[in-house]
Amino acid sequence: MPIHSCKTCSKSFYVKPFHVKRGHGIYCSNRCHYKDIKGTIVECFVCKKKVYRGPAKLQLSKSKKYFCSKSCQTKWRNQVYIGPKHANWKHGRSAYHSVLDRHKIKAICTLCRTTERKVLAIHHIDKNRRNSAVENLAWLCHNCHYLVHHYEDERKRFVEALV
Repeated sequence: MPIHSCKTCSKSFYVKPFHVKRGHGIYCSNRCHYKDIKGTIVECFVCKKKVYRGPAKLQLSKSKKYFCSKSCQTKWRNQVYIGPKHANWKHGRSAYHSVLDRHKIKAICTLCRTTERKVLAIHHIDKNRRNSAVENLAWLCHNCHYLVHHYEDERKRFVEALV
């Protein structure tokens, strides 16, 4: 077996030829290996936990903020990239889905009175999708929503139900 000297402490040790071919056998022990690491201990930007980052990871960071996990990175990103800074931002014109929830209007179909949240949709009373005022929005289930848009009798019944 070939004898090598440790890169860190210069101690002589035996290495199998197979390990030498694979590029191993540089350090005599894990302790010497970890003494030679060139990275840095950084603090997680969100939770302040100490984490090790190698030189490559330190250079790759665009924001120069480091995180201990994906969940911490997502918490930070969800606070920074909101509204116009978000990649899918569409001028806020189509953000009517949460208006009724924010104004504490109960999710009940105006016509059939169903409360199943999975089948409820938001209807624009004046049919102008850019008018997202609370007075212009109403809860309708998908079935009633279709009927209101396509049948005059249902549309009249809907207007009467609003009053």
